[in-house]
Amino acid sequence: MSAHAAAKPRTRRRVPVVEGIALAVAALVVLMAVAGPLLAPYDPYAVDLSRSLLPPSAEHWLGTDSNGRDVLSRVLYGARVTLPATLVVIAASTLIGLLIGTLAALGGKVVDEVLMRITDIGLSLPAIILALGLAAALGPGLSSAVIALSLTWWPGYARLVRTLVREVKDAEYVDAARVMGVPQGRLIFRHILPNALNTLYVQTTVDVGAVMLVISGLSFIGVGAQVPSSEWGAMIAGEANNLTNAWWAVAFPGLALLLTALAFNLVGDWLRVRNDPTIRQEAR
Repeated sequence: MSAHAAAKPRTRRRVPVVEGIALAVAALVVLMAVAGPLLAPYDPYAVDLSRSLLPPSAEHWLGTDSNGRDVLSRVLYGARVTLPATLVVIAASTLIGLLIGTLAALGGKVVDEVLMRITDIGLSLPAIILALGLAAALGPGLSSAVIALSLTWWPGYARLVRTLVREVKDAEYVDAARVMGVPQGRLIFRHILPNALNTLYVQTTVDVGAVMLVISGLSFIGVGAQVPSSEWGAMIAGEANNLTNAWWAVAFPGLALLLTALAFNLVGDWLRVRNDPTIRQEAR
């Protein structure tokens, strides 16, 4: 048998089916957040007690809540509340973690020890407990939840960035740039950080689902978004007493939250496999 005949046929790299569905769901949620007002058939805050707790029908696809508001419209608008709040937390905590992690990796032994001990304290306590205390101190509201979570979610990013920067700063091409006299600032922002952050953006994608669940959880227990907000956690909290006789008012915002968190988790896992040759090799 010739070597040509024995060679395995080349296969095109494709997105796995499950991850493809997850990517589509994540894209749909982003579309809902951008175009919610155009897609919603009713005003999500219009109260009509004569239509209270109507089951799903051709007129109201996902039914109505206890105040006669269309559940589908509120779920669509909810994406405009829940997703942006989540992204603000991710962006803010990433910036804090990036700053602290970089300073720890490049600032010398004393700076590293001090910053990492502070980071370890943050990692030793559940983020949701710290966020709950801070949000309660700041007062109920979505802004309080976002600020509180941003101030408690950064330690994981700081630890990750420190590890990545320490690995990259000892690479041969960085040493070569240093020998050539590249200024320290240019060395950090043009050579070290860009090559250290390939893993960080994967982690932030995975964390979207976790942060979203925590934000909705804070809204559910009353320290995040307040009723009658269309934030998904607040929607569930507002209709929790009607679960037995109007399940749709609770189930559909809960399902939107579940599917969105799961979709971003799967997309993040897929990105991790794509960017880590070791994991990709083991998966074959």
